[in-house]
Amino acid sequence: PPRSLTEYQARRHAELLTPPERLSCSRGGLRDPARPPQQPLGFGFVPPCVDKDEQGPISEAWDVDPGLITKLKEQYKKERKGKKGVKRPNRSKLQDMLANLRDGEDLSHMQPPSTPQSRPNAARFNEHEPNRTDEVEALTFPPTSGKSFIMGADEAMESELGLGELAGLTVANEADSLAYDIGNNKDAMRKTWNPKFTLRSHFDGIRALTFHPVEPVLVTASEDHTLKMWNLQKTAPAKKSTSLDVEPIYTFRAHRGAVLSVVMSTSGEQCFSGGVDGTIQCWNTPNPNIDPYDSYDASMLRGELCGHTDSVWGLVYSSAHQRLLSCSADGTVRLWDANTTSPALAVFNEDKNLGVPSSVDLVCSDPAHLVTSFTNGQIGLFNMETRQLVLSLESNLEPGSPCQINKEDRHIKFFDNNSGKMIHSMVAHLDAVTSLAVDPNGLYLMSGSHDCSIRLWNLESKTCIQEFTAHRKKSEESIHDVAFHPSKCYIASAGADALAKVFV
Repeated sequence: PPRSLTEYQARRHAELLTPPERLSCSRGGLRDPARPPQQPLGFGFVPPCVDKDEQGPISEAWDVDPGLITKLKEQYKKERKGKKGVKRPNRSKLQDMLANLRDGEDLSHMQPPSTPQSRPNAARFNEHEPNRTDEVEALTFPPTSGKSFIMGADEAMESELGLGELAGLTVANEADSLAYDIGNNKDAMRKTWNPKFTLRSHFDGIRALTFHPVEPVLVTASEDHTLKMWNLQKTAPAKKSTSLDVEPIYTFRAHRGAVLSVVMSTSGEQCFSGGVDGTIQCWNTPNPNIDPYDSYDASMLRGELCGHTDSVWGLVYSSAHQRLLSCSADGTVRLWDANTTSPALAVFNEDKNLGVPSSVDLVCSDPAHLVTSFTNGQIGLFNMETRQLVLSLESNLEPGSPCQINKEDRHIKFFDNNSGKMIHSMVAHLDAVTSLAVDPNGLYLMSGSHDCSIRLWNLESKTCIQEFTAHRKKSEESIHDVAFHPSKCYIASAGADALAKVFV
């Protein structure tokens, strides 16, 4: 190397006079290929052309106050340690610290990053703190005007994601719906029902169905003169799809016409069915694990209840008295002993003063009373012991207005059992309402209609909370019956399309 500045200037003058073909390019600049390459210029190195003894005025420009750097480092460490677990250092403070560092060192040609832009760069802040491995670098978003996205500022969110007014609208809607569900709506945690099984085996419309009280078992009654029992846990792969099929495990055969109604005892050991032939058949319920390919067992049929002279439209079982109630197109409502096949214990409306009964049920608040509706729109409460009409519910029908049974005018009506007054009436479907069922907890009402839909209602607010299409129409009829499982998470519907559908 040259020993003085004069010698260095002389060499550079000689290089400028050297022909271009003798010069080559390197990281340090142009050099003579005959001389060994010099160490390249770079930050932190002493220039190779200056001797250490003669670098006085040049090295003064590189002089950095180490005390200032140490002080800033200690200040940064204290801030990080004091705010551990709370939040990361503010972006604007880091920018100010680095700006002060640049001003103190007067390194105008050095441009350190003002803020960490990615995880590799951000990791450098932790090189001096190897024991702080529990923190995760959070400042990995594009630079902002000092607002912290991590702290959830709305303006920062909009600027970062570029959503603008859409972000505010979405957040507002979510907050409103959340407050409504939790604060004002008891349906916040309600279940949404989805289709699970389609039961295909009947050859004609299914008129009625009922669940076993404790088992995942369903019994369906059809116009093809049979009833079928299904175990919903015995599934098999469907032949034409990826879904699961359920095959019937038993077929009940005794009726000489369409089966219109079915009910099961509270123990699940007995089953009763009514049909167009005017009979009520009494069955022993098969074991849910029975082999569906076993031969027919005649002992399943316990006997026959005779007395009605026309179609049996409805059946209901009374667990309190082990009694069976039936309503028939012959105009009577009859009370039976469910444990025997003896004649009816009592007959109601024998003189047909109220019309022809279309449905019958028990009053849950008073097991001694039954309620029945008639094809003329009348509804009556009877005392099962005295056989007397206790209360007639007002129908609010205009004189001469046509009226089928109370379920089929597209309305659902609510009555007070004590006063007989109608307390609420609402148009519930687009076509006749054919069936109603209340869930075991008494919170929801399910309705089926010939408009092909099932609707779920909140009994307190009288509002529809779910609707789904279940069956197709056949001869202007669609859904004949709906039911809740008494103890398991199932609902089912019976359709004129010969299908039964199960929802979970």
